Amino acid sequence: MSELSEKEMTFWDHLDDLRRTIFRIAGFVGIASVVFFAFMKPLFDQVILAPSRNDFFLYQWFSEVSKKLPFLPDFVTKAYNIKIININLASQFFVHLTSSLWFSLVFSFPFVIYQLFLFIKPALYANERKNAGGVFLFGNILFYCGVAVGYFFLFPLTLRFLAGYELSKFIEQSVSLDSYMSTFLMVCFFMGLVFELPIVAWFLSQLGILHREFFNKYRRHAFFSLFVFVAIFSPTGDPLTIMLFFIPIYALWEISAFVVKKKPKEVEA
Repeated sequence: MSELSEKEMTFWDHLDDLRRTIFRIAGFVGIASVVFFAFMKPLFDQVILAPSRNDFFLYQWFSEVSKKLPFLPDFVTKAYNIKIININLASQFFVHLTSSLWFSLVFSFPFVIYQLFLFIKPALYANERKNAGGVFLFGNILFYCGVAVGYFFLFPLTLRFLAGYELSKFIEQSVSLDSYMSTFLMVCFFMGLVFELPIVAWFLSQLGILHREFFNKYRRHAFFSLFVFVAIFSPTGDPLTIMLFFIPIYALWEISAFVVKKKPKEVEA
């Protein structure tokens, strides 16, 4: 499409483009969902349910670390096995469907973002198009880093703490399949989106809303606030767990500070 034709596009032309973009995204995600549906049973056992077993790598690593750092809490070092039960007749079938869709969305994320970029590309200036490739690659890396942090650290520690928490010895502890899956999907996918914050900061910087001076001015406030936030909401209060969560979250702040532009200097009178 030429630059002239892009400028002459009407509202209905843009609407048609948006519809085609949505159809391409839906088609790609749908095909990927079918593929994941076919292979979901081994993925479910080896990936999704892995944090519910004592041989998950993070628990094994904590067991080794505890030999040198004895102050670690008991719930991350003692042997355990979570009992997951199904209490609704159709839950296993619907979990099979939704898991396939969520895996497909995570897998399709680069394709989805690229299609959205193609849709907004005509509205970008030449220099913005030039930088878009790097932003696209960086955004995808951050998304998968966020999913990895959620899967390998945040979800297992949260699961192990909450599943082992005992209010009364008369309560038999077990976890429903629906509860396990909703927490798993929310934590992993949400962390992927949280790790997109540097891209949001870059976009706001391009619009002139956010500048590097903001991060420089409030760096100490952010460091303290984020540390307190993590200390309060982390599954445990031990220093190692707090640092495991604090380091990647604070790194997002520093990455955001790096990618935004400096505030233009005012022209001297």
